[in-house]
Amino acid sequence: MRILLVEDDALLGDGIRAGLKLADYAVDWVHDGDAARLALLDHDYQACVLDLGLPRRDGLAVLRELRGRGSQLPVLILTARDTSADKIAGLDGGADDYLTKPFDLPELQARLRALIRRARGAATPTLAHAGVLLDPASKRVTRNGQPIALSAREYALLLDLLRHRNHIRSRSQIEESLYAWGEETGSNTVEVHIHNLRRKLGADFIRTVRGMGYQLSDEG
Repeated sequence: MRILLVEDDALLGDGIRAGLKLADYAVDWVHDGDAARLALLDHDYQACVLDLGLPRRDGLAVLRELRGRGSQLPVLILTARDTSADKIAGLDGGADDYLTKPFDLPELQARLRALIRRARGAATPTLAHAGVLLDPASKRVTRNGQPIALSAREYALLLDLLRHRNHIRSRSQIEESLYAWGEETGSNTVEVHIHNLRRKLGADFIRTVRGMGYQLSDEG
């Protein structure tokens, strides 16, 4: 899953990005409101972590413009502004959640999972298909009750396919979801991960739609 982090504090931003990457998020990090606006226009994210006190353009202005375009992207405000008035302004401005600094990284991760889950209309945190069960909180994957060991990229790809189970995912869409800015991808990287998932989850678990991409097979 690809996340946009908007934070102007270099030390804090680096720590948040590292913590989210450990939780298997692909993180694009920008340092000011204008860069955030452009990133949100140009890329498809699953959530945004947004500071308020930003250079060049305030976080609330970024948020209001995003909502003004009709975007339903989950936005979590992460800020040192901790008064009730600040929280009301952020939530009324379109934020889905509001977390004040200092904060615990596991709580930030849990809040992001909850926002993304609600955005896709899921009642439960786990994702299941054809005997495969994925728990985003524990990052545990089982097949017919047996644990399956996946690499970080294999896990991220499986999560992307499960979240879009009713849609065909092109290679470019998968790459957009799995990789942040500056991360190199080979010409056949996605195909290699697809091959590995089929080997671990079953040859028919993922079907290739020629000329279009990949989709989870019918459960039968």
